[in-house]
Amino acid sequence: MTANAEDVIVLDGVYKIFGPQPNGRAYDLAVAGKGKDAVKTETGHVIGLDNVTLSVGRGEIFVVMGLSGSGKSTAIRTVNKLHDITAGRITVQGTDVQALRGDALQTFRRRHMGMVFQHFALYPHRNVIDNVSYGLKVQRFSRRKRREAGMRALDLVGLGAYAMSMPAELSGGMQQRVGLARALASDPDILLMDEAFSALDPLIRRQMQDELLQIHRELHKTILFITHDLNEALRIGDRVCIMKDGTVVQIDTPKDILLRPVDSYVAEFIRDVDQGRVIQIKDVMQPPISIGKDIALPDVLTRFDENDDSCGVFVVDSNGAPTHVVASSDCAGVSRTGNGQLDKVMHTDFNICHPLDHLNTVYACADRDVPIAVCDDSGKLVGNLDSRHILKAMGRVESLVGSFECEVLT
Repeated sequence: MTANAEDVIVLDGVYKIFGPQPNGRAYDLAVAGKGKDAVKTETGHVIGLDNVTLSVGRGEIFVVMGLSGSGKSTAIRTVNKLHDITAGRITVQGTDVQALRGDALQTFRRRHMGMVFQHFALYPHRNVIDNVSYGLKVQRFSRRKRREAGMRALDLVGLGAYAMSMPAELSGGMQQRVGLARALASDPDILLMDEAFSALDPLIRRQMQDELLQIHRELHKTILFITHDLNEALRIGDRVCIMKDGTVVQIDTPKDILLRPVDSYVAEFIRDVDQGRVIQIKDVMQPPISIGKDIALPDVLTRFDENDDSCGVFVVDSNGAPTHVVASSDCAGVSRTGNGQLDKVMHTDFNICHPLDHLNTVYACADRDVPIAVCDDSGKLVGNLDSRHILKAMGRVESLVGSFECEVLT
């Protein structure tokens, strides 16, 4: 692959095979297109990574997710050479990491990467500040500089007041914050996070995700994050890579993963995801249906006939901002003869949202038989949204899964 100048981490055609002869027949079979199970059956070797190609941009949160055995943790361990690779090339900030040895490798890791594991791995006999600054001690920083860097990192994760506490005095979530602070203390360019929040309770896990996103907004670190939880991946990732049996299935933005899954495997993954947390109003809304206040009621009824996919139209002012709504249900019994009075069927009881709002923000008002006005920053009506549009978006995944299943059968 051709690396972009802004790509910080690049894996290009990477294979990792576990076994006594990784470069032998198992590798030949993998290159020939044999799958993980077939290679295991024929050679006893296990494919960890199978021709993996991906890149992580500067300042990006890139999430790799998959089930156990998908290769996600193997991938991150090749980036800092905790695993040697069988074939391919891995560069980090232009350096061929797999070519590094001994002190050069250790120095590169310390200067450029911080790693956070699922298990906190804190030294129980050292207090929090000493745990956080231990890596700087190994690098022979002065005690004063270690303390300053350690306190900065602890303040970032909200634990400055616990600097002198012992790990056993902290909750699990706090201990994981210490682990994150330890990775931040040396101010690395890259954070490698392998199932960092998986051992935490759901509420604490969400708080840690919020913490990570806040730190990312402040520091703009490049983050390679591994998880088996698609909800977590979609929530924090700028892009998400879904893996299966050592191969890359799809790399896309969270929204495109949900809107355009490439196959039934991805579609099954997203089936139980709350898509409303990722899909934005602009992806679901319909073109605006608006009228002026002076329009005759029969003409309004005609607009309904022309737009039978909407449950109402909006009355807008001279700036295009909605002032009233006319629901189709309110007009059902109105005669089409005569001019009628529009003010008899229009009212101001409607909800407003923004195109960039997420779909879950309007769930509570979606059961009304009145459209939701989608307005831009100036207050101008830019779209209509009602319950039918939302239900259609929510049911799209089921139809996708069904279409993939039909493709397999045919």
